[in-house]
Amino acid sequence: MKTKLTELTRDDWNTLFPIKLEDHNPEWQHIFSREKELILSNISSEKLLRIEHFGSSSIPGIKAKPYIDMLIEIPDELLFDETLIAAFEPLGYTHFKVPEREGIDAYMSFGKGYNPNGEKAQIFHIHMCPRHNAMWQQLAFRDYLVENPKQAKAYEKLKVELAEKFRNDRGAYVLGKTDFIKDTLKLINQ
Repeated sequence: MKTKLTELTRDDWNTLFPIKLEDHNPEWQHIFSREKELILSNISSEKLLRIEHFGSSSIPGIKAKPYIDMLIEIPDELLFDETLIAAFEPLGYTHFKVPEREGIDAYMSFGKGYNPNGEKAQIFHIHMCPRHNAMWQQLAFRDYLVENPKQAKAYEKLKVELAEKFRNDRGAYVLGKTDFIKDTLKLINQ
């Protein structure tokens, strides 16, 4: 049995952590706030400039995976800083480098709550990068869906269809949302 997250294959991830959507839970905001406090009480706010809750669990009224996605802004010089990465380990986070892709610069990612044996726990994702990284557009996407429930429900419908089709293919599930996100960002930037 594999004991480290970094040892898991793509198939392992897809089998252990299938896509499962749940009705919106208002408690997700409180879970985010508590985790943010934990992080800030252990890591200097000079290193972590801003922490935002984003992703579907931050959008009221739509189904989501019960994961808490956080976007953390850091100064440019701390991108891939080994000391900063190590500071997250005692908090239970595992570091993953996200390579550059489709106009998004490489950034640091961390996961917590994923157990290699498949045991259920609260899952957190951290996406950590400087403000100029295109990942920060996710906040505009979040805010637009919060302010436009009709668009949020259309996103939910797409997510439900993708979750049914790609329950055990996390990559295909994520890629299936790409065009919707890009189209919504175009609406915002008009």
